[in-house]
Amino acid sequence: MCGISLSPWSTPLVITCCCLITRYVEVDEDNGTELFYYFVESEAGGENAPFLLWLTGGDHCSVLSGLAFEIGPFKFVVEPYNGTIPSLEINPNSWTKVAHILFVDSPAGAGFSFSKQPKGYHVGEVSTSLQLHDFLIKWIRDHPKFLSSPLYIGGDSYAGKIVPFIAQKISQGNEVGRRPLLNLKGYLLGNPATGERIDESSKVPFAHGFGIISDQLYETILGHCQGQDYKNPTNVLCAKALGTFHSLLSEVMLPHILWDKCVYSSAGPHAETDDSAGAGRKILSEEAAGIKMGKRLKHPPVRPPLDCINYAHYLSYFWANDERTRDALGVKEGTVDEWVRCQDGGVPYTRDIVSTIKYHRNVTANGYRALVYR
Repeated sequence: MCGISLSPWSTPLVITCCCLITRYVEVDEDNGTELFYYFVESEAGGENAPFLLWLTGGDHCSVLSGLAFEIGPFKFVVEPYNGTIPSLEINPNSWTKVAHILFVDSPAGAGFSFSKQPKGYHVGEVSTSLQLHDFLIKWIRDHPKFLSSPLYIGGDSYAGKIVPFIAQKISQGNEVGRRPLLNLKGYLLGNPATGERIDESSKVPFAHGFGIISDQLYETILGHCQGQDYKNPTNVLCAKALGTFHSLLSEVMLPHILWDKCVYSSAGPHAETDDSAGAGRKILSEEAAGIKMGKRLKHPPVRPPLDCINYAHYLSYFWANDERTRDALGVKEGTVDEWVRCQDGGVPYTRDIVSTIKYHRNVTANGYRALVYR
């Protein structure tokens, strides 16, 4: 049986786990692209425990979000940052209580994954999916005791574009007897993107159902936006109605409308701002000067209020950018200058999976299980 215990005085990980492994797998030899991973063995132990490959959203967000903020075995202690490495605590609801989970930073440029050649960062949805499939094959070959484990591919948000593609790729490989035969059982997705126009248009009935927009605005949008591209409407009345809609939608916390609205603590492209954002950046800049890594953060996120659900995201910057944390994780020197939770959109990325619906249909038609939840 695998056990996890906390040790607040030892390493910057503030965690000792006999079953936590962090390493790299090369997925592009020509460009020297290596994907960083965190593997946590199931606390229940045994090869028969489900094996889950977990991806996070983004498209260039670190999988640390899944590990420390969602389904992993530990989480940040939410307390005011005091210049030392943020502490971790056990997550009593970790999925690793019942499953082995392989968390992967993907694509190159996300988290601690990197490429030695600039060309290695020029990937897209299809090439990223193929790299992750290659990653999984190589990892299983290096850890053959998990070959018979029931395999599931999972992720949330933008990973919804990648997971069904990988599941189909594995299914196709198994059909033709490609070795190693992976024991795929299904896939699961939380609040996934699909690439369909419905991704955008479905926001309207959702917002109406939760009382964010009025019956009148809802009917106006339905009346003027039939057949329109909700991102680029050509109908003037539709565009005006959608403008009002997005203005109202901006007043709620998009990840969860019941949360208090506060700034995102991220340097990513979707970071929200309010009147406190400038002050928050100034304060963080001052705090960053005292970080034990000996250098100031180049891309400091906004510091949200302590009672904001995103405060733990803010703490993650100080944890992941401390040299002692990097040493403990085995991060290769000179590969990632500064860890950010989500890239700011400056990394090339081709959106070449127009829709994932066909992959969902193909995989489920072959009898594999699927769980899609919000």
